[in-house]
Amino acid sequence: MSRHKTIILENEGDTTLDISSLIDVCFLLLIYFIVTSTITPRERDLGMELPDKDRREKIQPPIPPMVLRIDEKGAVIHGHGETEQVLDTDTQSRDLPLLLSQLDLYKSAAQSSGDKPSVMLEVNENVRQQRIIDVLNAFAAAGISSVAFNELIRL
Repeated sequence: MSRHKTIILENEGDTTLDISSLIDVCFLLLIYFIVTSTITPRERDLGMELPDKDRREKIQPPIPPMVLRIDEKGAVIHGHGETEQVLDTDTQSRDLPLLLSQLDLYKSAAQSSGDKPSVMLEVNENVRQQRIIDVLNAFAAAGISSVAFNELIRL
């Protein structure tokens, strides 16, 4: 039979563990989690910005398009209902001075607010073609290129 030999070590009672490397790893992990975590700001820490004067001027509502109507007699009418204003009624004259002055006023108001001037034109089906061309020429003379044609609704 074989015998078990016991080996007696000289330093058997002196067991030490070096934990300095474990402390280094713990600090590295702590630094990693601090750097990668997101800190949610408290409500009082949120920055507030009050609107300044320049921003208030830019937040203006857009100017609605100018509505014009040419009735069956060839008169150019601005607006609807109670705000109707008859501009030019002389169908023999190809110059439309009242329409041009209204277009200039509207264009300057639209440009001062930063909008592009646009016109909505309602034309009666019995109007002569030359009158429509005269009105379109007035738009071109005033420098308004955005024109939309609306259909007249008969009641």
